Amino acid sequence: MTTKKGKGKKQGKATGIIDNAGIIADSNRYFNRELSWLEFNDRVLLESRDTKNPLLERLKFLSITASNLDEFFIVRVASLRDLLSIDYDEQDISGLSVSEQLEKIDEKTRASMALMYSTYTRSLIPSLRSHGISIFDYEELSEKYRNMADQYFKTTLYPILTPMAVDSSRPFPLIYNRQLNLCVLVENLSPATSKVTNGDDYDRNGFRFATLQIPAVVPRLFEIKMSDGIGFVPIEQIIRANIQSLFNGSNVLSTAYYRVMRNADLDIDEDEAEDLLKEIEEGVRMRRWGEIIRLEVSEDMDPRLLKYITESLSIEAKDIFCFSGSIDLTFLMKLYLRLAPDFPALCDPYHKPQKAGMFSGYENIFDQIRQKDLLVHHPYESFEPVVEFVRQAASDPQVLAIKQTLYRVSSESPIIEYLAQAAMNGKQVMTIVELKARFDEENNINWAKKLENAGCHVIYGLVGLKTHSKITLVVRNEDDGIRRYLHLATGNYNNITAKIYTDVGLFTASEPFGIDASEFFNMLSGFSEPPEWRRFVPAPQWLKNFFLSKIDREIRNVRDGKKAHIIAKMNALVDAKIIDRLYDASRAGVKIELIVRGICCLRPGVAGMSENISVCSITGRFLEHSRIYYFYNEGAEDLYLSSADWMPRNLDRRIELLFPVEDLDCRARVMEILRIELEDTVRSHWLNEDGTYHKLDLRGKTKLDSQAELIRIASATTVEVEEEE
Repeated sequence: MTTKKGKGKKQGKATGIIDNAGIIADSNRYFNRELSWLEFNDRVLLESRDTKNPLLERLKFLSITASNLDEFFIVRVASLRDLLSIDYDEQDISGLSVSEQLEKIDEKTRASMALMYSTYTRSLIPSLRSHGISIFDYEELSEKYRNMADQYFKTTLYPILTPMAVDSSRPFPLIYNRQLNLCVLVENLSPATSKVTNGDDYDRNGFRFATLQIPAVVPRLFEIKMSDGIGFVPIEQIIRANIQSLFNGSNVLSTAYYRVMRNADLDIDEDEAEDLLKEIEEGVRMRRWGEIIRLEVSEDMDPRLLKYITESLSIEAKDIFCFSGSIDLTFLMKLYLRLAPDFPALCDPYHKPQKAGMFSGYENIFDQIRQKDLLVHHPYESFEPVVEFVRQAASDPQVLAIKQTLYRVSSESPIIEYLAQAAMNGKQVMTIVELKARFDEENNINWAKKLENAGCHVIYGLVGLKTHSKITLVVRNEDDGIRRYLHLATGNYNNITAKIYTDVGLFTASEPFGIDASEFFNMLSGFSEPPEWRRFVPAPQWLKNFFLSKIDREIRNVRDGKKAHIIAKMNALVDAKIIDRLYDASRAGVKIELIVRGICCLRPGVAGMSENISVCSITGRFLEHSRIYYFYNEGAEDLYLSSADWMPRNLDRRIELLFPVEDLDCRARVMEILRIELEDTVRSHWLNEDGTYHKLDLRGKTKLDSQAELIRIASATTVEVEEEE
């Protein structure tokens, strides 16, 4: 396969094949991306409600649901609020204005959050108690356990708490994003304290306000060893019960919990930034002052407290969410991690990532890759070969250079350590560290500085584009000359997420791949633009038109009476041009099977538009993250892996890579992944014409859990490997 410069654009112009105009109104052609994302989060929530899932796994799913929703608000809702503030009046592809989207989001999220808390209080807490795990309210504790909780307050919590009064000399403090707080309404009883403040510090009813942050440096739950099990009580309730000791000389009248969500979307003017590193560091620091877009409060909050907080923070009533349970359920993930080792029967069966069978040993990983292309499927198979690839490259005297893109890495990344060692060993090391990886900016800044200090050449991404590709190039001097070794992947170089995200990686020493890799890195680091690509198809310049041309070819084939088939697996499908071309293909008679984990703006199953398209989403113990694209091509069967989803941000605003799978054994394994996932009857949710999802009726069908089946296959064909925890 050769992709020539400019050729993709020419091939991509095929709007004349079938004209979309006037067939179906735009408002009925696409789903709104934000509402589609909320549908995805509801599918995660459904896993927490499914009693067929192990109990602690349900707890984990509820925490993920809450965490997802937090990020959705501080990024997606915040972005819409920004558009609203500048009177942006354009509609999205589904025909909704910004204000209409915000209204529908508010309605849907309130319903989802009510279901989240109902699941927690009415289902999970009682179920945990039936297994000897109790999450108590402070008031439920016996005198013995209350005394234990109170003692914990005195010895541990009290010394680290900082009550902050608000008066004329002490303005309302900065309330941090997503941090739980306790607000306090007090009346002064001490003449000594009265002399410190002015009469103006009281409101007209003689009350004063104070607030304190619930500390995040200690566990959210205080653990109590009990004779008949294990108990937990939220520390905010222990603090609330002992609040009077923090306000000696005053009478505490009322207390309540609250939390704010702030706009956390970085707005960096890269063209004006002289130093991108410093600009992003400042942007990360400024997140704490972002506009508040949501206020969460406990349902029993005194109206006087609510009035004071909303006025002080300039919160509108429409942005207030009230809860009757614990605010911020993300703490349940830590509870899951605490309980899982002691209650294995309440978790999914343990899966240890396996060492791929083709890696018979690690004596020389380059010898193995030189023999044939090798494919690894995480987390079914271990991430260790990827780490070993970089480790051996760092110390191998024959290795001359290492080049790598880094988007998200773990906080204790062995890959970073080995890259630093490689530079100190005198090798040429170039890394492209994407500083704009959302919520990993600070982590990536630290790694970039460490790599620079070790002698690596570090590029902080490209102006206006995020570098999202996943590629490592190792240049080695061998007896027969220079040889290039590659690792290419659909997922990040993160040894932690590789245990819970499904991704596919390819090792190859193919010369055409190697030439493209050198051209690719030269393009990123300099001003080079290759005249052609032998195997790679990068974004943003070439990839979208490449996809469009592949769809057009299937349309032409089916019109010529030939078989045509498209299978695509991705995280999200949003791009309108891709969707329209898939509609064209469906009307022509191309069979299209889509596996889309999250957002899907395509509407399947509509007569005259998309009746030949099916869309399924798989939710399970692992997060489906791999991107796989298949085109039948008259039986030649083109098969590709990529870092890119079918979204405008991936195709138009990011540096992405798509590459073919050519080795027959590797192709068979990738096709097996697609087959198993399309045959899934347990974890799959199927998208309906109205935007909702349904699970299959299992009556008369064989039960197939695709993730469980892939675990079984990995365990049967590989050997266990010891991994760093």
